[in-house]
Amino acid sequence: MLEKESAHNLRGKTVVVTGADGFIGSHVTQRLIAEGANVRALCIYNSNGSYGWLDDLSEEERDSVDLVLGDVRDSEFVSDLVAGSEVVLHLAALIAIPYSYQAPRSYVETNVTGTLNVLEAVRRHSVPRLVNTSTSEVYGTPSTVPITVQNELRGQSPYSATKIAADKLCEAWASSFETPVVVLRPFNTYGPRQSARAVIPTILQQMLAGAEQIQLGSLTPRRDFTFVADTADGFLRAATADIPLEGQVIQLGTGYDVSIGELVDLARQVTGSEAEIVTEDVRVRPEASEVMRLLSDPSQALEELGWVPQTSLEEGLRRSAEWIQARGITAKAAARYAR
Repeated sequence: MLEKESAHNLRGKTVVVTGADGFIGSHVTQRLIAEGANVRALCIYNSNGSYGWLDDLSEEERDSVDLVLGDVRDSEFVSDLVAGSEVVLHLAALIAIPYSYQAPRSYVETNVTGTLNVLEAVRRHSVPRLVNTSTSEVYGTPSTVPITVQNELRGQSPYSATKIAADKLCEAWASSFETPVVVLRPFNTYGPRQSARAVIPTILQQMLAGAEQIQLGSLTPRRDFTFVADTADGFLRAATADIPLEGQVIQLGTGYDVSIGELVDLARQVTGSEAEIVTEDVRVRPEASEVMRLLSDPSQALEELGWVPQTSLEEGLRRSAEWIQARGITAKAAARYAR
């Protein structure tokens, strides 16, 4: 077991993490291991026996975690998975927005039915706490900023619609069955291990590969970017904080947003690139589905969780670029590392 002073009172607690093999889930899992929790990490079943990003765990870390292959769409499996646990952190989901236009049913089955299975398992086994993962995409293009949890929810993509449905299931189970659940709503998380298809890896990989031109879509949408280590800290705080467990929603965002064009300028400073940006008239999202601005009001997370993001965007970009370079990832090879 890794030795680290626990700041979240998780030492010795049995914590289930669904989606532990993914981008955010793998960072959350490593933090839990470091805190001394007994982690049961669910990774999607596959014929290769891979645990996704958890394949990168050190030998010491692997000895400290129960790695499980399975699928949240299987209700009996999920019930067995959470039995005897004290906290469930539910991160398993399909998240790629472009693919949700092509295969919406799969998003419903994983994001909605999968969440239903977790809620029912938590209810059946009287697990004391469930943290469900939402997304800032549920707001669509907001009518007012900064965004608070009182903002209207808008399903502007099949993906966001399924996440809204999952959030509402949590609300309903809290009201109907007193299921102890809190909904954590991260804004745009980035950092090491993020899918190569996301905007920050796309920009950094091309710049680090020495591209003279970088192809992007619109440069005007604005996003509130949060470094993955800060997002992971929010999950640990939500797992232990003295907060109402009645379907309450808590946002994780910095309260600072940038346009994609401004993001490119910061990436140039970090990488030393002088690449020209070429904007293509190719719309990944249908026009009415594009979300133009996401900016969080961070005051609630501070009040409820004592959460304050520690990593500036410039520093986070630097650490992301260093990770890409250390992995030997270039724009051409990036897809093999996408999760």
